[in-house]
Amino acid sequence: MIIDSFNDNWLVLQQHLAEMKNSHLRDFFASDSQRAENLSVSACGLNLDYSKNRITLKTRSLLMRLAESAQLEKKRDAMFAGDAINNTENRSVLHTALRQQDNKPVLVNGIDIVPQIKAVRLKVETVVDQVRNEQWLGYSGKCITDVLNLGIGGSFLGPKIVTTSLKPYVQGGPKQHFVANIDGNHLHDVLTTLNPETTLVLIASKSFNTQETLTNAESTRQWFYDYGVTFDQLNRHFIAISSNVSKAVAFGISSDNVFPMWDWVGGRYSLWSAIGMPIAMAIGNDGFTELLKGAADLDTHFKEAPLEQNLPVLMGMLGVWNHNFFGCQTHALLPYSHYLRGFPAYVQQMDMESNGKSCQLNNEMVSSTTGPVIWGAEGTNGQHAFHQLLHQGTSVVPVDFIQPLVADHDMDGHQDMLVANCFAQSKTLMQGKTYQQAYDELVASGMDSVLAKVIAKHKEMPGNRPSNTLTFDRLTPYQLGTLIALYEHKVFVQGVIWNLNSFDQWGVELGKILGDDILARIDRPDNTELSDSSTELLLTQYRYANQSLT
Repeated sequence: MIIDSFNDNWLVLQQHLAEMKNSHLRDFFASDSQRAENLSVSACGLNLDYSKNRITLKTRSLLMRLAESAQLEKKRDAMFAGDAINNTENRSVLHTALRQQDNKPVLVNGIDIVPQIKAVRLKVETVVDQVRNEQWLGYSGKCITDVLNLGIGGSFLGPKIVTTSLKPYVQGGPKQHFVANIDGNHLHDVLTTLNPETTLVLIASKSFNTQETLTNAESTRQWFYDYGVTFDQLNRHFIAISSNVSKAVAFGISSDNVFPMWDWVGGRYSLWSAIGMPIAMAIGNDGFTELLKGAADLDTHFKEAPLEQNLPVLMGMLGVWNHNFFGCQTHALLPYSHYLRGFPAYVQQMDMESNGKSCQLNNEMVSSTTGPVIWGAEGTNGQHAFHQLLHQGTSVVPVDFIQPLVADHDMDGHQDMLVANCFAQSKTLMQGKTYQQAYDELVASGMDSVLAKVIAKHKEMPGNRPSNTLTFDRLTPYQLGTLIALYEHKVFVQGVIWNLNSFDQWGVELGKILGDDILARIDRPDNTELSDSSTELLLTQYRYANQSLT
């Protein structure tokens, strides 16, 4: 019955799409002076204007009906309650509990996890205060001036992007460095700028066995050894965030310096945990608390707001409308903020690792497309690069414009120009320029009418290209918390519609396994267990290129 209801609502939307095919956004705006007011919503300091999507109030109603028939509210509540909605790994999904502001119990297998979370948070705050107040001393008695963060995936992207985004709130404390890439050039370049006497290393690896992270950690440990640091002194310079305490201790880290990673928190949702320690070290414990509070307030909004006024639900369902019904295969995030320049990459990992899947929760293959390609860059740089395709290309790309309204600097004119460009780009995508408009402008400028007919065709822009505009006053720790949580829940909403488990990542695991296998074969040219001919050829090329070095 539930499936039939969902399919019926999907069919109704397909029929509605036929009604919308010939509509144009500029006509919607011309006929309705209240369109922006009717298709905007605000919550937790975020303002979403979604009026530049090819929708009507009827479309919104039908999309909400589809969400209801997918049991979105029931599945949302199951996530917050700690049900094992990650069915392939039989795990709860409770990153939201990490930022919960009260002591309301959250049960996992009958055990309240809130006391654990509070205890670890207090332990993190203690270490952060020690480092920031120059009380944590290295092996030679000097205070910590630099923190090297080693991780990969969400354990790397989350802390790095947030720390970068909140640079105006970094006051005092050690300088943060982030290395994820196994390419030794990155680690080498960073280590050459550091002093082992004053460097603290944070290793983020749940298993303490992630190939890239552990290799970087071992190389960093050797760097300390090369400077004469002993195994017993390593404890003053290494902290681990891991579930594998014994392996971290064997590495040289005291068990007191090992912080837990729970299996009910995925890596791409982990910045709210001890993984976020670099953030707290950069902006202080109070700033980190504000980040948590912003996310918690957005959680409350997601749980309590009616669907038609619910930010994550609206953004998620608009994404479904553009992707599944209008056939848009990519989605761009364009933050008009230098500090948010890394945000598209963060959402890219969160979204594509979560919903880039084709097997449903019921073990059947999907019948619709899922997981659009997420990409983007900061404005206004993109306007002089890929915006050409956005405006006149054959692929329609929905866009999220993200605009802090108040600048964190006092340079005259810059913020006005930045905001003007952001709003102009969304308007241009919406209205475009007709052939006649282009022709009239060219003739009015003095161009010969024959030539104007030719050039006008090249200046014509179709418009009618969907976008959302997200605005907020300032990019504070609180506001960034709301922004990240908004996209987390948007991803969840779309996963529900596509009936996916948004919280496993088996597509990542196979590459790791095969990578270990190929690594073991590099030094074994006599191995008779042949792989495919392409891999064998590439291995031969690699061995030959490096044989003179051995």
